[in-house]
Amino acid sequence: MLSYRHGFHAGNHADVFKHLVLTLLVRSLLRKEKPFFYLDTHAAAGRYDLGSAMARKNREYETGIVPLWKVKDGPEAVRAYLEAVRALNPDGKPRFYPGSPRIVRHYLRPGDRMALCELHPNEVKTLGDEFAGDKQVKIHHLDGYQALKALLPPPERRGLVLIDPAFELSDERRRLLDALKEGYRRWATGIFAAWYPIQDRATADEFLRRFKKSGIHNVLAAEFSILDYDGTLRLNGSGMVIINPPWKLEEDLRSLLPWLWEKLAADGQGMWRVEWLVGE
Repeated sequence: MLSYRHGFHAGNHADVFKHLVLTLLVRSLLRKEKPFFYLDTHAAAGRYDLGSAMARKNREYETGIVPLWKVKDGPEAVRAYLEAVRALNPDGKPRFYPGSPRIVRHYLRPGDRMALCELHPNEVKTLGDEFAGDKQVKIHHLDGYQALKALLPPPERRGLVLIDPAFELSDERRRLLDALKEGYRRWATGIFAAWYPIQDRATADEFLRRFKKSGIHNVLAAEFSILDYDGTLRLNGSGMVIINPPWKLEEDLRSLLPWLWEKLAADGQGMWRVEWLVGE
């Protein structure tokens, strides 16, 4: 079991990986003029101060955003992602790190909209302050899994759902998959992306095996780690399962992840992989 409070891990390698995939997904939706809907089921605070006591406890941002901060000539997705991060840091120093809601908000056009769900009372208040007065953003003090029933399907035919829980409960992977089944049943044309931590290979593999038996079609998985598994339950890496991935996402990830691994991996440790769990 992992208690993944975002504030302790802001800007680390898992955040960078997750937000690069998110950037690819959002930018794919921008290729068409029709508006899209974004739902974040576990939105957390929206932005994080890397100078806070929480972030500085383990200084995990030193394994993620810090090595990438001065990159000028990386892949297009990296440049786009860094544009969103740098927008919060106009003085040119990596002080604030955007959560997923702020990353996506950076790219919204006037007709697009987003719904952000958070159950923790302190986090949802911070989230509300972050987007106060923003008419394209609706904040819901709501369990993220319940949001899939309450908010789907949206009026828009196009869009993206991000499920990024804290993995504080021992049955979180089961709950996540059940929620995805429900969301997919309600909105079969939407893109769904679910993040999961990798602490040991067996647990991650069992989670992916359940996906293969879920009845959900068109499922792509990508994983990225910077450390080899050494028997301790540390965060070696993380993965994203994407339902209804956009055209060329697999190709983009196979180009992006080796580059990212070269930048962030510790002494050649870790790995990356992209594989289809279930075809169309």
